[in-house]
Amino acid sequence: MARYGAQFGPDITFLGVERCDWADPSTFSGADVVILGAPFDGGTSHRAGTRFGPQYIRQTCYLPHDGSRPSLAMRVDGLQDLSVFDAGDVELFSGDAERSVRDLQEAVYAIASTGAVPLILGGDHTIAWPDAAGVAQHVGQGQVSMIHFDAHADTGNIEFGSLIGHGQPMRRLIESGALRGDRFLQLGLRGYWPPPETLSWMADQKMRSYEMTEIGARGLTECLTEAFGIAMDDCDGVFLSVDIDVCDPGHAPGTGTPEPGGLTARELLDAVRRIAYELPVLGMDVVEVSPPYDHAEITSFLANRVVLEALSGMARRRKDAADGTTWDPRQPLLDGR
Repeated sequence: MARYGAQFGPDITFLGVERCDWADPSTFSGADVVILGAPFDGGTSHRAGTRFGPQYIRQTCYLPHDGSRPSLAMRVDGLQDLSVFDAGDVELFSGDAERSVRDLQEAVYAIASTGAVPLILGGDHTIAWPDAAGVAQHVGQGQVSMIHFDAHADTGNIEFGSLIGHGQPMRRLIESGALRGDRFLQLGLRGYWPPPETLSWMADQKMRSYEMTEIGARGLTECLTEAFGIAMDDCDGVFLSVDIDVCDPGHAPGTGTPEPGGLTARELLDAVRRIAYELPVLGMDVVEVSPPYDHAEITSFLANRVVLEALSGMARRRKDAADGTTWDPRQPLLDGR
């Protein structure tokens, strides 16, 4: 097929990286990462608008869209030191959730099967089901762990009479066998959902969910270290799913189901950077950016930087593996320059 491009707005790529067509592997031969848009919000239970998320995550930056972003902290350029392509959007009809998740999994698998890391821009969190399942389809059922940042567990069963929705993808992943419950790590949960019966189901699956009170008491660093040990036990790598509402609404107002009391933007960026640097990331998505509810593009800016921190971490991980070096986050900015 010919490249579909963008479902909404102009056919731009993420900060100017090269275009490709996910259905034609020859267009991204040798790619390390392929970015894919999933403009679907048919699973939204409250405020819609995340279908416009991919467009805004790609474009929201005050610097030139020149395909280069040197990281001050990590001293690498995630867009240059890795081979990064943008495959545009998968054509997803928000009025047909079953067809959309099927088509998205096909696209994610097509990318993963070449050895590239699929990095999907959502869209609501419904897409995590086909995203992670597409990676597991290539790597192996139960061989990919999940690190999931979110205010909500997304382990509901039937919502509004449907098995498919943004409150249910994690249950679908576990029930399908694509991912294992005992290698499912959630960080940032808080508020007043899900109900006790859903929490009991999660406990039966041996999920590990870090609610914000525990994170506050123990510290995010300690919780992440513990989660990493679980994630890499008997798994080949991790799928990283970032729901932007894991951050406090003061840091990410443009989202469909905001819940006060979340992580700061700084905590999320540091955590994503650390995951991408310390762990083998096999796939990733960034979801629930809803531009119609954003203010001054605060949320879109944050989501754009979440992607860049992940790419920078991957690039530095590769550099250190090749050079025998170790990145030191305490190194002064100008030291050795």
